[in-house]
Amino acid sequence: MSTAARLVMSDKPAAPVSATRKAYQDLRDSILTGVLEPGMRLKVDRLKEMFGTGASPIREALSLLTSDQLVERIDQRGFRVTTVSVAQFNEILKLRCALEEMALRESIAHADEAWEEALVLTHHRLARAPREDVALFERHHKAFHMALLAACASPILLKFCDQLYDLNIRYRYLAGRSGGYAARDVAREHADILQAAVDRDAERASACLIQHYRKTGEFLAGQLARL
Repeated sequence: MSTAARLVMSDKPAAPVSATRKAYQDLRDSILTGVLEPGMRLKVDRLKEMFGTGASPIREALSLLTSDQLVERIDQRGFRVTTVSVAQFNEILKLRCALEEMALRESIAHADEAWEEALVLTHHRLARAPREDVALFERHHKAFHMALLAACASPILLKFCDQLYDLNIRYRYLAGRSGGYAARDVAREHADILQAAVDRDAERASACLIQHYRKTGEFLAGQLARL
């Protein structure tokens, strides 16, 4: 099945997942959305109660999340949520701009009707998703950004882009808690990126995407400097 087809089918019921996979997804979502805050100690007993699962799935999920750089191992004393910093955010932003521009240009170069249909559909779902439902909105937000890149023929590049998205998202949620960030017309920014992409205008699409990221970057750098 093509990447575009998988994107179109993304809202179909998922197959049952293992206890470890569910614990991983629950922990990951809680870290990304800030429910589990940067630097917080991750105690297995507390997480068992929080997510209603056993100790083994929690420990396995924590180990997986260290590979994603969302959890840090504290010597032999356990785990904590990876901390945030201005330096780390700037590095993530720099890499996202460089790698996603590369992936977007290649995606547009290989674009076909299936890719365009999947992209338009993911944008439609994003536009309709209620922002107050954090988990639902974020699922559609990531689907849109990944759909832009889906026709890129480099799996390794796409994996890096996917991981950088997740590393960045906690910083975006920090911005989302501020009234100043809410004043941005992010929906308009997404619509502009979409239009340029479906027009197969790689120059304009790349410029809109980079501007979109840098606007958030400028705001977040100011927020982080106050912490």
